[in-house]
Amino acid sequence: MAITILDGSIGQELVKRLGAAPTPLWSTNVMLEDPNLVVDVHLDYFKVGAEIATLNTYPVLRDRLRNNGIEDRFEALHKAAQDHAIKARDAFGGGRIASSLGPIGASYRPDLMPTVEAAAKLYAEIIALHDDVVDLHLLETVSGLRHVEAILEGCVQAKKPVWMGLSVDDTEGTKLRSGEALADVAPFVTKYKPDAVLVNCSTPEAVSQALPIVKEFGVPFGAYANGFTKISDDFKVVNQVVDSLEARTDLGPEAYADFAAEWVALGATILGGCCEVGPDHIAELKRRFG
Repeated sequence: MAITILDGSIGQELVKRLGAAPTPLWSTNVMLEDPNLVVDVHLDYFKVGAEIATLNTYPVLRDRLRNNGIEDRFEALHKAAQDHAIKARDAFGGGRIASSLGPIGASYRPDLMPTVEAAAKLYAEIIALHDDVVDLHLLETVSGLRHVEAILEGCVQAKKPVWMGLSVDDTEGTKLRSGEALADVAPFVTKYKPDAVLVNCSTPEAVSQALPIVKEFGVPFGAYANGFTKISDDFKVVNQVVDSLEARTDLGPEAYADFAAEWVALGATILGGCCEVGPDHIAELKRRFG
């Protein structure tokens, strides 16, 4: 069974390498201040075995940019993210590129999203910006049923494959972050037919609880967990600052790959990493499963 190896954290890795205090603009600031660093991160992931470079567009959403006074750079930032990934891919000599669509409002807070219709239009705008450039679209940290419906509706005109990443409760992986049952995503998968369903930005333990449910959706599946101790309440706000989260100290590359082995045993065919999971972790995934 062939395993596709995703990259690891983009935003968090950029914040670490930049060495400055995180801001609500998060990794978007890096594209403005040190764009070569973005290229370096993509290239480093390719070098250790990642097959896909995820664009640095997770937080490049109109509401987030508007809150920080730079909405006028929306299209330019998406184009810059494309250019950085393309440059890294060409320097490496191969690989695929995925767009990244993050949550509107705030991560892990689907209650802050606008209506399904309004959110779908915002997501469709991003899909249109990337559809001719990327190889697939990665919908990240989808945390509630309304979020599921809105983001999949925004992808109905996509020409490229759509992979949806669901984020589940840190201690009860059978539930989305919203508290709704993960199993209730199934009708949306049937209706919209995403090409893969993943579990992302959740603890590895929660991922292991979630994947037996995701497996029943009947599409290719996989996971890319985070390396945080938990998602604290003070991060679940508009204009989030990532330094309010604490990294685990027990999730090195080998430990992370041990969790991934559980996922592969369940039938997962897509593996990668989210926040706090870096190139060393991806190298270990490639060594074991690539």
